[in-house]
Parts: sequence; C-alpha cells; structure tokens
Amino acid sequence: MELACLDLEGVLIPEIWIGFAEKTGIDELKATTRDIPDYNVLMRQRLDILNQHKLGLPDIHEVIATLSPLEGATDFVSWLKSRFQLIILSDTFYEFSHPLMRQLDFPTLFCHRLITDEQGHIVDYKLRQEDPKRQCVKAFHGLNFRVIAAGDSYNDTTMLAEADAGILFRAPDNVIAEFPQFPSVTSYEELKQQFIAASARELS
Repeated sequence: MELACLDLEGVLIPEIWIGFAEKTGIDELKATTRDIPDYNVLMRQRLDILNQHKLGLPDIHEVIATLSPLEGATDFVSWLKSRFQLIILSDTFYEFSHPLMRQLDFPTLFCHRLITDEQGHIVDYKLRQEDPKRQCVKAFHGLNFRVIAAGDSYNDTTMLAEADAGILFRAPDNVIAEFPQFPSVTSYEELKQQFIAASARELS
C-alpha cells in the first residue's frame, strides 16, 4: 500500500509567481520557497506587492491561462498513476490550480485557499494547516500507507523527511547542499528510477 506524493510548482508545472513576475516586470514577485523558507513570510510579501501595484486574482488568471505543464510532466504523471495512488501536496491555491490540473488529468490535489474581495483583490489567504505537506504524510502513515515523496524547495523538505523515501527533483543548489540526505535528480526518467528503487514492490 504505497502512495506517491509530489509537489506541484517546479516539479510538474512552472512556478506561477515567477511567470506573473515576468509578465508584470515586478522582480520581487520572483521569490519562491526556494528562496524564502518561511511560507507565511513569503505570502505576506507577495500580498503587499500585489496591493502596492493594484493587482488581483484576474491579473494572475491571465498568466495562468498561458501556462502548460513542464515538458514530460504529463507522461510522468500517467506513469506514476498507473503504479501508485498519486496525491499532489502543494502550497499553491485552488483558485490558481484548475487550468493546469486539467492538463494533468486532475490528480488529487491538497493545497490552500485565497480570500478575495468583490473586485478580485487578494486580501488574505487561508492555509489548510501549518506544515501541511508533512502533516499529510503523517496522516497517510496513520492509515498504514507507505509514502514516497518528491519536491524541489525548502517547504518540501519536512514532507521528504517524514516520507519513507524522499527525493529532490530539480532543486536549487542551496537546497541540495542543505539536505544532502535526499537523492537529487533532474529528469523525469531519473525520478522514475528513484520511485522504482524506493518502492517496496517490483515495478517496471
């Protein structure tokens, strides 16, 4: 009884905030959990910048509509779903995710909610819980599932540590250096091989 748990942005889809930063020319919005480990600090920074520039959810939706999964991600998801039960554990928001999850054939997604006003301005956000990725893996263990997890950022490392096997995928050098206990790979084929090696079952 094994589950595969993946981060979303940077693993299967482009970083949404980076895409938005590039469209708007606001370099401060390029910061992600690869750069700032504390997610609440990062989100407060993002909301302050959006407020300063009078930008809201409709502006972000325009960018999301232009994005596609990373090259090879759709095939990798299909391969993974044929061998494991797959759950995406992400610090994105349901209000962002639908167009991209459709392109990935709607794997199960656990993430957060945005709070907007009538004009579509993002006034706050609601985390499903603190340290949600790790808490999910703990809960899956409580249900007697074995978990193999992969992610790329600081906010994935507690999930990887809690999992029975954790893998870094296309992580930046700073994360790889700080967490040498996790194998690090850069291609979906390498990631497949890591899942095969970590599985308690015979896979091909």
